[in-house]
Amino acid sequence: MLGETVPTEVSINQEQFTTEILRDVFGYQQFRPGQKEIIAAILSGQDCLVIMPTGGGKSLCYQIPALVMKGLTLVVSPLISLMKDQVDQLLAYGVTAACLNSSQTWQQQSEVIANCRSGKIKLLYIAPERLVAENFLQQLSFFSPALLAVDEAHCISQWGHDFRPEYRALNQLKLRFPHLPVIALTATADEVTRADIIRLLNLHHPLIQINSFDRPNIRYTLIEKFKPVEQLCRLVGKQGAKSGIIYCNSRAKVESTVARLQNRGLSVAAYHAGLDSLVRAQVQEAFQRDDLQIVVSTVAFGMGINKPNIRFVIHFDIPRTIESYYQETGRAGRDGLPAEAMLLYDPSDMVWLRHCLEEKPVSEQQNIERHKLNAMGAFAEAQTCRRLILLNYFGEYRSQSCGNCDICLDPPERYDGLIDAQKVLSCVYRVGQRFGVGYIVAMLRGSSHQRIHALGHDKLSVYGIGREKTAEHWTSILRQLIHLGKLRQNIEMFSALQLTEAARPILRAEVSLSLAVPRILDFKKRKNSKDQPYSSGAQGHKNATHKKYSHKKSDHELFTKLRKLRKSMADEANVPPYVVFNDATLLAMSEQIPITVDELFNINGVGKIKLERFGTSFLKVIREHVDGL
Repeated sequence: MLGETVPTEVSINQEQFTTEILRDVFGYQQFRPGQKEIIAAILSGQDCLVIMPTGGGKSLCYQIPALVMKGLTLVVSPLISLMKDQVDQLLAYGVTAACLNSSQTWQQQSEVIANCRSGKIKLLYIAPERLVAENFLQQLSFFSPALLAVDEAHCISQWGHDFRPEYRALNQLKLRFPHLPVIALTATADEVTRADIIRLLNLHHPLIQINSFDRPNIRYTLIEKFKPVEQLCRLVGKQGAKSGIIYCNSRAKVESTVARLQNRGLSVAAYHAGLDSLVRAQVQEAFQRDDLQIVVSTVAFGMGINKPNIRFVIHFDIPRTIESYYQETGRAGRDGLPAEAMLLYDPSDMVWLRHCLEEKPVSEQQNIERHKLNAMGAFAEAQTCRRLILLNYFGEYRSQSCGNCDICLDPPERYDGLIDAQKVLSCVYRVGQRFGVGYIVAMLRGSSHQRIHALGHDKLSVYGIGREKTAEHWTSILRQLIHLGKLRQNIEMFSALQLTEAARPILRAEVSLSLAVPRILDFKKRKNSKDQPYSSGAQGHKNATHKKYSHKKSDHELFTKLRKLRKSMADEANVPPYVVFNDATLLAMSEQIPITVDELFNINGVGKIKLERFGTSFLKVIREHVDGL
């Protein structure tokens, strides 16, 4: 095991050593953007905040330093299933790792603690509440802690979409071990959440690495609900035997959806918090091992899923936040191969969610949830490239449409929107950048609202400059300007609209601006049209997408043989198939046709340990296939 063989002190060039670990242990030919800088910062003792999309390589940012540094790396993980999955994969790489959680017997836990104390374990995965328990903290000093990695770090912030109070106690680690470097990692954190993470974890002058939130291999599509069950069945039917997740907002809908899909002969099961824990564990394991094609679930399912070959995620109901939507759709295509994220939408769903929210006690948290729900509703009703909306929401401002979403596939009619944009931006500026969408629309329309008169804003030159157009029109224009990064909504000021630097050339008329003609009645009109998830141009785009993201031409028959071999070897080892090799690695094998050990070792994802364990069997299948041609 690597935990036993890696030298306690680096005796050769550090960068070269980490590169050798990347290649020999994990089987990757080169670092992804940001990884090398993060690893160097950790090894120098610096704290880090890492924002990387799902599948972007966050885990390697602390796993490689763990193999270089002397002592134990603690990894905070919120779910038992996620811990087990990570440990299984590390063990397959030959790394000494373990987890400590309530699913283990007292004897198993004692053995893990003893191995940590003796230095046999390099990475220990643990839940936040157990890590900060006083009896564990007292033992920790005997473990020689070298690094603390906080996964899903957005859970520490009330601004985050998955706030977990138990994460707040993690700052005790910095107080007890002031020189312990901390790396906080998450795929979803806006600017406010990032600031909260740094403050609450007591990160000291951290390196902040924010990689692109873009997942170009995922196609984002919104489909207006008409006959939702029929639409869902049609969408799933088009996926063939591919793995997928379907999200619903209630347990009852999960159960009814599963029943309908099972009646059509699909391999599908339910997952929600109302099911027995043993049943949930069985469903998750079957899905991980490719024995189950589809899971229909509430938001209870997914965070612990590291399955790289999920090819589609369908939201049968609209999520409550963009962060949730981004994280849940991000579970598709973790291997970088083409994947689909489909959202079935009915405006009445938003009405129901708003009603549920307003029934909660008035609080700051309710205001936060309202802001996030409104942003999700704006995303669903947008006429701007959906990828741009997601990226700009997280502060990654872009203006070039992606060509891989339903808006790009079936673009709305465009017009010269410079004058409309100037009216909106001027209005936002004139009222002091302190008011939200509803107030700005009322100002543009010349509303007689009492608040406008009380503040004297009816005397401003921008009052009523857009009264010739409807409130729906101005709401659409405002949303487009937000999505295009010309305006931002300040969550700390009750979603007040504020100008970004990109608004300046618009106000000065230094650039042109094309906007979408608002589709005011589109939702009602299109219910009578034939339901299709993509426009007539979708097929051409689909071909373009495959051309963009596919590798060299692969041997499909060989790929099928390799998948079959992988499944049998995984079952024998009692691990999910992707722990052996993921789909991207098998695809590379079926493209490059390696027939020697050296050629197989050059395939991305084939490290030395996996080469020793699995190489002979895979080479045999490949050679037999070549001989049979």
